[in-house]
Amino acid sequence: MTTPRVTLPEYLQAEQQRFPQATGDFTDLLNHVGLACRRIAHIVDQGALAGAHGSAQATNVQGETQQKLDVMSNEIFLDTCQQGGHVAGMLSEELDDPYDLPAGVARGKYLLAFDPLDGSSNIDINAPVGSIFSVLRAPKGTAPASFHDYLQPGSAQVAAGYAIYGASTMLMLTVGNGVQGFTLDRTADAFVLTHPDMKVPADTGEFAINASNQRFWEPPVSRYVSECLEGRTGPREKDFNMRWIASLVAEVHRILIRGGLFMYPKDTKDLAKPGRLRLLYEANPMGMIVEQAGGKVSTGREGMLHVVPQSLHQRVPLILGARNEVERLERYHAEHDQGLDVAFESPLFNERSLFIRN
Repeated sequence: MTTPRVTLPEYLQAEQQRFPQATGDFTDLLNHVGLACRRIAHIVDQGALAGAHGSAQATNVQGETQQKLDVMSNEIFLDTCQQGGHVAGMLSEELDDPYDLPAGVARGKYLLAFDPLDGSSNIDINAPVGSIFSVLRAPKGTAPASFHDYLQPGSAQVAAGYAIYGASTMLMLTVGNGVQGFTLDRTADAFVLTHPDMKVPADTGEFAINASNQRFWEPPVSRYVSECLEGRTGPREKDFNMRWIASLVAEVHRILIRGGLFMYPKDTKDLAKPGRLRLLYEANPMGMIVEQAGGKVSTGREGMLHVVPQSLHQRVPLILGARNEVERLERYHAEHDQGLDVAFESPLFNERSLFIRN
């Protein structure tokens, strides 16, 4: 016998039935998010044929150069997710301020924060990109959302997910009841449940970090990476693999599929930015997904989902994945901050590095 196919709407409807008081608004909103991701997947598939490659000749609030697909994806999310009247407002990486719903558009009781296209630098080389989203309750119900309404910790999220546009398009979703993975059936134009109840192993032999920033890392991170690279002959007594894709969606997806650790830690490269990734629409939704799958997420010094946002586009350090590895990094940070660790000098990443100069 074949296993019955469960589509995203069918899964959401089954979840809704667990709550007799549910109105269906939450379900409908997530279905609209899924529709936005399907629309973006089509444009990504078309690539240059859809005029989606190249720069948009503009910068966003982050000071980053926008790609054409950034702008197109943002417009798709805004247009699609304001339909149905289920959001009181939306926050996007590509907009300076929260998006005000047009006059006459019905408002709902949820807030949607999103990065419409993560990994823009990968677009023209046809490497994986994705969309990330977070759903919060609107504190004032259906009234127009204010700036402060979005400043909720990650623990307040009611749903989070991402779509990855790669060899196949997948949607990973949590509504607080584990993590479910859906694959886009292009013939039916529907997301179908293919990876139920995903789990992140507590241990791993693989980590991801941008090693080009090693000269800016704090000692706890240098210590951790050095120990991993020393392999079997070092204190960890096993070999590690190192990866880097330059797309948060792709990094987290690898961790959900086969385990691992991802780090974009605090460093001294730009003292005005304590971290690289944005809290509300990158770190928090990815944090909820990883923790719902049994992993752990941290800044290195505190649990990510407990950080209270101070601004809409706030940046934070991010470490997530295998629980035991994240806890080891937290311990290294605590020992360093308390002066309990010995002075650490990496045998791999010291001033002379691996290259001996005469």
